[in-house]
Amino acid sequence: MKKVIFIFAIAATLVASRSNAQSDWSADRFHVGIKAGANYSNVYDSKGEAFNADANFGFAGGVFFAIPIGKFLGVQPEVLFSQKGFRATGSLLGSSYEFTRITNYIDVPLFLAIKPIKFLTILGGPQYSYLLREKNDFKTGAINLNQQTEFTNDNVRKNTLSFVGGVDVNLMQLVLGLRAGWDLQNNNGDGTSTTPRYKNAWYQATVGFRF
Repeated sequence: MKKVIFIFAIAATLVASRSNAQSDWSADRFHVGIKAGANYSNVYDSKGEAFNADANFGFAGGVFFAIPIGKFLGVQPEVLFSQKGFRATGSLLGSSYEFTRITNYIDVPLFLAIKPIKFLTILGGPQYSYLLREKNDFKTGAINLNQQTEFTNDNVRKNTLSFVGGVDVNLMQLVLGLRAGWDLQNNNGDGTSTTPRYKNAWYQATVGFRF
């Protein structure tokens, strides 16, 4: 994944350097862009009980649309494929375990974009996330049903509302993005089950290119 991000960054930099000579490029116009990078994600227990998890890296990438409203204001919707999850170790019912969860989402943030200076855009707004796939990996000598249900449940929420904020650094057509986001809803479906009851929280770094 690191190699893919590195190659993407070099390619975007080369294209951006060639485009610097284009005098008709403007940040005040409508633009479509592509971006790719990584999430650094974790979860927290929404009930505040003892649960320790380690953050996990995942891929993030997709398209974005820069829609100006005025010189200093705009909106920026995005459509991203986004991997989140966490890693955890511990002991449950007398057995030690290592557990990794990887969740694949389609994230659709809708940002309000504030442009105080030419090369900086401040972004914030709601995000709709749809769960495509969840992969749970247990590593232990013996795993029983009770241990599995601590983390997995058939009634996991697939549609989640989140809040995301961050900044874009605009270097002509090259865009360096930093984001932080967290779920506003538990992931335990319609609330009839007590597990799992975790919320995602993540940091995201991307490199993008605006056409």
